[in-house]
Amino acid sequence: MTQVRAITPAALQSALHDGNEIALLDVREDGQFGENHLLFATPLPYSRLEPGIVTLVPRKTVRIVLCDDGQSGIAQRAAKRLAALGYTDLAILDGGTRGWKNAGYVLFKGVNVPSKLFGELVEHAYDTPRITAQDLVKMKETGEDYALFDGRPVHEHHKITIPGSTSCPNAELPYRIASMVSNPKTKIVINCAGRTRSILGAQTLINFGVPNPVYALENGTQGWYLSDLQLEHGSQLQYPHAIDPATLPAQQQAAKTLAARFKVPTVTPAEVAAWLKESGRTTYLCDVRTPEEFAAGTIPGAQHTPGGQLIQATDQWVGVRNARIVLIDGGEQVRAPVVASWLLQLGCKAFVLEGGATVALAAAPAEKPALPDLPPIAAADLLKLINAKACTVFDVGPSMDYRKAHIPGSHWSIRSRIAKDAAGAKSPVVLVADDANVARLAATELIDAGITDIRLLHGGMKAWTAAGHPTASSADIPADTECIDYLFFVHDRHAGNREAMKQYLAWETGLMAQLGEQDKSVFHLPETH
Repeated sequence: MTQVRAITPAALQSALHDGNEIALLDVREDGQFGENHLLFATPLPYSRLEPGIVTLVPRKTVRIVLCDDGQSGIAQRAAKRLAALGYTDLAILDGGTRGWKNAGYVLFKGVNVPSKLFGELVEHAYDTPRITAQDLVKMKETGEDYALFDGRPVHEHHKITIPGSTSCPNAELPYRIASMVSNPKTKIVINCAGRTRSILGAQTLINFGVPNPVYALENGTQGWYLSDLQLEHGSQLQYPHAIDPATLPAQQQAAKTLAARFKVPTVTPAEVAAWLKESGRTTYLCDVRTPEEFAAGTIPGAQHTPGGQLIQATDQWVGVRNARIVLIDGGEQVRAPVVASWLLQLGCKAFVLEGGATVALAAAPAEKPALPDLPPIAAADLLKLINAKACTVFDVGPSMDYRKAHIPGSHWSIRSRIAKDAAGAKSPVVLVADDANVARLAATELIDAGITDIRLLHGGMKAWTAAGHPTASSADIPADTECIDYLFFVHDRHAGNREAMKQYLAWETGLMAQLGEQDKSVFHLPETH
């Protein structure tokens, strides 16, 4: 039986810097994590624990430290679940985030903080050129020759962007830029929603050696909106899916020069195959290409990690610090070396797979955890039970979705709270969630509490509304304090909340002031100017 031990804040700080593999997992919900967490913590909410752990932490003997607020007991519950899955080296941070702060260490607000912090460090280290929203307006009004690219994924660009911006995610920029901009005198401007991807996109092209003048658009779409300028919604401008083959040799040579500058290591398929068999090390296979390329075929067992996003949100795919990250492109060896150059500076152990997705290599598929098989109930049958007041309905989907539309009479809950919320509930208990696994995970808590008659609304809210059944909305239920799965200041900025935008930008620019010297040593950037 796995023994779960306590680890002090001082011992954890030392472990995070000893060079060995370690997974520091914060198992609180997204909103709680975003309010305060350790710098190198990976968010893995208890509501999505078991399916998330198998890809974030694939090796079951790796050191794992679980963190909560020190009072809720969620870390202990998560440890029990992980032990049942076969994880053997489990510890809980003594006192959680409160204990960490009381020991004199810093807590950070927000999400993807190491990557966001890295973007600020990059701007200072490289003195990345930038222009303001007003500068861009003048460039357009005076007819300057410029090209504007959005370094975010296509779906983010489509939702909201700067008018005239073309979607080209950051990792695709060096591979495709010569096919989109032929004049070396054309000014290139990179935007995102805020700061990080504008900075990294611009500096990527500069490091890659493009001859054009390159700039980051300061504060991205938020800076544009705060300058009282109109944003564009639904833009269809996108990078070409096929590059001009005549440009490839020069791009490959530029990638080789970049790789030499940053000492990017390559690895053969045979070496990776041997790594994947090692029981004492963790190896991630990360395909950095576009969604379309990944869907057309990849190395079995590889996960899709779009290159720009892998730098922007490394903790979304890689949960083990000091693990090997093997990067896969289409074999052209342009995108993978560029992404590797940044991951190495971010403090990761990154490698480029020779031959990319074209080679014969396979990793074992991620193990799927066993979850309760809940009997489904059709929307029409649930409506009958509700009308007869013969059931209890819990919506365990996102709290903001519940506010927008939910089944009348249903209650919002989440895995960590549902056993308490369902005490004395009338059976059957019906769970509603568009993601059936979220409902099945919540059901494990009910089963442990002795509730056995649990059903799952077949098709979730989509099926309910498609059947024409009534819905209700509630602007403040659950209350803000109950919405532990939602971080307001990060998300509200996308809804035109000017104060949220200002708060977010101030948070980003203020990150460096919180960084201690030992943690700063993790990043490998040139000396600041």
